[in-house]
Formats: sequence, structure tokens, C-alpha cells
Amino acid sequence: MDFSLLHELCNSHAVSGREEGIRGLVERELKAVGCKVSLDALGNIIGFRKGNGKRKVMLAGHMDEIGFIVTHIDSNGFLRFQPRGGFDPRTMMSQRVYVHTATKRLLGVMGTKPVHVLTEEEKKKTLQVTDYFIDLGLPEKQVKKLVEIGDPITMSRELEEVGDCFTGKSIDNRYGVWVMIEALRKLKKHDVDIYAVATVQEEVGIRGAIAASFDIKPDVGIALDVTVACDTPGADPKDYVTKLGEGACIKIQDGATISNPKIVKELKKIAEQKKIKHQMEILPRGGTDAAGMRQVSGHTAVAGISLALRYMHSTVETVNKKDLEACVNLLAAYLSTTKGSGYELGTKI
Repeated sequence: MDFSLLHELCNSHAVSGREEGIRGLVERELKAVGCKVSLDALGNIIGFRKGNGKRKVMLAGHMDEIGFIVTHIDSNGFLRFQPRGGFDPRTMMSQRVYVHTATKRLLGVMGTKPVHVLTEEEKKKTLQVTDYFIDLGLPEKQVKKLVEIGDPITMSRELEEVGDCFTGKSIDNRYGVWVMIEALRKLKKHDVDIYAVATVQEEVGIRGAIAASFDIKPDVGIALDVTVACDTPGADPKDYVTKLGEGACIKIQDGATISNPKIVKELKKIAEQKKIKHQMEILPRGGTDAAGMRQVSGHTAVAGISLALRYMHSTVETVNKKDLEACVNLLAAYLSTTKGSGYELGTKI
């Protein structure tokens, strides 16, 4: 399978609320797979492919990544910042970053107080995001000339192949954008009207999905996002959630949404019939754009097709190539067969 688009998406830079760094690429690709494309004021990109006009299926994959914004410039030129999205401070040590200014992209490094000068008490403390600063290697006067408060900051890391896997930044959730585009590229016929939405601001509160859902009012919402794979040394198998290499993840529930059980059953049946490798996902905490889509009304049935991912919210997020392909095949098969109806829940499922 050709993964060149995934490389382009993951190597783009688009922190929550400042998704302009990827918007043109997504718009181009949605048009290339036959979508009529529109944008809303929040920044969502909506790709529309017409079916029979009777039912609407909304696909939601968020294009924003976790990052930071500049909040202060120290007297010596170092930058202070606040996060946009959830960061584990342990992953921020010795990282390179990009500061996206109005005129250019500046490379910088994340620093903190050197271990050599820490007191014994300080060594015992857990590092916080506020303990870090960004060093642009420039004097204060030049930094203040180039950088403005509110400039976005992203991690400097590109997607790389490691064995049977890909590793890099922002696979969470360029996967979601990639899989819906590749599934639409593969899809030839469908009954339902398809709204492929590259959503914004998911990492700071599923805001794009909520707004788009109220406008579209879908009958079905399928969230396309990553999920936790804890299949690593030191973890108990009961806590794995998912495993790399075991196929597409059919979401049963997460911390924000319980999937419509009829869609779950349908996805599982399709995977079995098409011999698409799959696994069932129950994520104890966290959520996806499905939580935004389900807020529209009781008329919208939601579920998710997830991708197993190790080292979430880091610059070395890791996924398996075969799992990526399985997710495309499952989504395309679902879209080609679903009528987008019959998901009301009675006394029997």
C-alpha cells in the first residue's frame, strides 16, 4: 500500500486552533477522491460525496496535533509557553521544536534546569510543563522582533519506518484524515451521502466535531482516531487495550462514548466476512470525535474504527503498517454496504 500521503500529513504542522499548516493538503486530497469541499468558520474541512440522499454518514478524523503557544519572552530571549492538548512532561526533555512566526519557521530546543545544578529536593520532584523553556539560539532583541505572543509551537520530528511500523509525531490523528481519504479512494459505490470531515480542535475539547455535527446532522457518525496499545514490557496483558499487528480496532466504548452496538456488530460481521484482521477495543479513559457527534441528537448513531498506537502523545508514536491497511479496508467495506439506518435500539439487538 502507498503510504506517501500519510508521510505528508504527519510531517505537516498544525497545532489545535492553528490548522492552516495542513488545511490545503487535506482540501487537495479530498477533491482528488471526488469530494465537493467546503470550509466552515471554525476551520473544519467538509468533503461531500453524494449517495441516494436518504441517509447521511459523517466520518470524523481530527487534523490538529498537540502542541504549544508562546505566552512570554524572557529578558534573555527564552520562550515560555502553554500547551494545547495533553502533554506528558516526561516526553518533553531534550526535544527540538518549531516556532511558527508570521514570517518564518524557527527551530528551537526545549530546555530545563540542568541536573548538575539541581538540589537533592529538586531531583525528587516530577517535572512539570512549566519547568521547560524554548531556546532559539538568538539574542532577546532578535527574538522579540520575530516572535509574537500566541505563535504556535510544534515538535520537530518526521515520520520514519521502523521494522514493520511507522514512528513519528502526530500520527494522532493524521491517521484519521488519512484513512478516510484512502477509504474514499478505494470506494466505488455507496448508497449513503458521505461527509468526510477533517475536524479541528479535537485535542482541546472535540470542538470541531461538535460544530460540524450540528451543521450536518448525520444519521451515523464514525470516529477515526488512534487508541492506546500498551503491549510493551512491564504491562499486564489485561491492560493492553489493543495490540500492534492485530488489525483494525472496532471500538466498543471509551471514556466518553459507548458505541451503538448495532454498528459494532455490523463492523465485526463485515470484518469477518471480508477476512479483515480486527480486534475489539475498550478504552478505559479518553475519547474521540464520536463524543461530539453523539451530542447532536438521539437520532445519530456513533461508533469508531481505531488504530492501535504505542507511545501516544509523544514524538515517537508507533503504528503497524498492516493495521493501517486493515482500517482502510474495513472503513471502505462499511461505506460500500451500509444503508445508514436501522440502528435504533429496541429490546433486542
